[in-house]
Amino acid sequence: MNIDIKDMCKTLRLAYVAEIYDSIPFENKEQYLKALFDKEFELREEARADRLLKKAKFLYSKELNTYQWGSHVHLPPHLEKEELLALNFINRFENVILTGAPGTGKTHLATGLGRQACRNGYEVRFFRVSDLVDQLEKAWQEGKSQNFRNRFKKVDLIILDEMGYIPFSKEGAELLFQLISDWYEQKSMIITSNLEFSQWNRIFTDSRLTAALVDRVIHHAHVLSFTGDSYRIRHALSKKH
Repeated sequence: MNIDIKDMCKTLRLAYVAEIYDSIPFENKEQYLKALFDKEFELREEARADRLLKKAKFLYSKELNTYQWGSHVHLPPHLEKEELLALNFINRFENVILTGAPGTGKTHLATGLGRQACRNGYEVRFFRVSDLVDQLEKAWQEGKSQNFRNRFKKVDLIILDEMGYIPFSKEGAELLFQLISDWYEQKSMIITSNLEFSQWNRIFTDSRLTAALVDRVIHHAHVLSFTGDSYRIRHALSKKH
């Protein structure tokens, strides 16, 4: 009997019904079927979220519910925290830029937003910017630049972490510029940086390219600034004391 049910569920593409049908409380036929299918949908969504989280390749498992909001996070006047957490900027192809000193919570917030986006059904990719540029340069050297850029066709949100920590070669800067130009008004980005926009020429060297890149990044963007001391340093000092 169980084998027959499993076969039927497989034919109907019901991934979980065969395993959960006997654990659903029965009050009446309508209630039972609704509860059974509700659980099927719930488990499907959880499995989809897990797949999206794996594909995003986050380096950290930071979540929004553990993020410590405080006076060190300065949102632009037009943006409420609830609006940011609702992730509406993704549907509008807007960017979120997080700038400030290292250790002030930028990567945690960016990761938390990205992980929540996965659970909401969005395709997300997470990169340290230096790693992305390395991959771009390798693809370019192997004549596979277009194939690499095509990987992002179905992606909704790209997180670029640590913009400004390592300067790029001329080729790397140009390749990154081309990629971000592809995404302009087509994708959303979350970018974390320890540099103000006026200092981005330190990493891109070419002033014209820097100006054009900043222009694309900040158009339709929400810029959040982070102030204060490094959380990691404060945490280490508190443990020492």
